[in-house]
Amino acid sequence: MSAGAYLLTWLSWTVLLLQQLVDAWVHQAPWIIWLGKLLPLVLFLPGMLKDNLRSFIWLCFVCLLYFIALVERLFAQPDSWLAITGTVAVVVLFTAAMFYVRWRARELRAIDER
Repeated sequence: MSAGAYLLTWLSWTVLLLQQLVDAWVHQAPWIIWLGKLLPLVLFLPGMLKDNLRSFIWLCFVCLLYFIALVERLFAQPDSWLAITGTVAVVVLFTAAMFYVRWRARELRAIDER
């Protein structure tokens, strides 16, 4: 079960990162905005690659900030495909990462008990 959540986490993380890239490019944002949009997602990359569950947990917290911004954008621009894509991606990312942490922690505990 955790393998599926792991793959879904990576897929939705990639979609959210691409959505943020395209959004910054379309709106011709200055470099500081690019940094603010992408750095929070990229910061967790090393920990996620090492399968560090704390990185996934903190990613869930950061997802909430993206969720707030994207829902706000969705109310302002209900027909924006970028806002819709980002909102779906962040909801899936949060849910998949949360379930991955839960299931992977159980697997690791079962291994330690043996």
